[in-house]
Amino acid sequence: MIFTPSPLAGSYVISLQPISDSRGWFSRFYCKDEFAQIGHDKEWLQANHSVTYKAGSIRGLHFQRPPHAEIKMVRCIKGSVYDVIVDIRKNSTTYLHWFGVELSEDNKTMIYIPEGFAHGFQTLQDDAQLLYFHSALYAPGAEEGLHHNDPSLKINWPLPVTEISDRDQQHSFITQDFLGI
Repeated sequence: MIFTPSPLAGSYVISLQPISDSRGWFSRFYCKDEFAQIGHDKEWLQANHSVTYKAGSIRGLHFQRPPHAEIKMVRCIKGSVYDVIVDIRKNSTTYLHWFGVELSEDNKTMIYIPEGFAHGFQTLQDDAQLLYFHSALYAPGAEEGLHHNDPSLKINWPLPVTEISDRDQQHSFITQDFLGI
């Protein structure tokens, strides 16, 4: 695996290094020792698989407040998505900055998202599938979100929005009262 720091401290774009032969390919996408080199020392407590049917759909931008804040690792295993993270660490030099990267089954790229980030994605193809690994269990009372189209963030989603849940559409816009985490 190759860990490339993103512009937002503590987050990484991870490129797999598949070994191929006539049967196909094999690649490791987690190794405790390799992740320790970027400071990851928590256990993955939950793994999720999402399927999103329609290109242009948005999921997010989600986060959990402490003490349920979580590290995430996300990989697209079918189709492609534009994955976005927003730094909501109030003491960070990149507070409320965002970073986006394409994750796809073809590029075999993952993203490592530290605690203190909101996360979401837009599908670039129909029937996109993602695997997520989480360092904290889902805590419904701790989950919050940022509005995907908040004018203060100015996220450049690549496609017009085709689908978004009512819950995600209702996330608030960032105001002076937003405390981050």
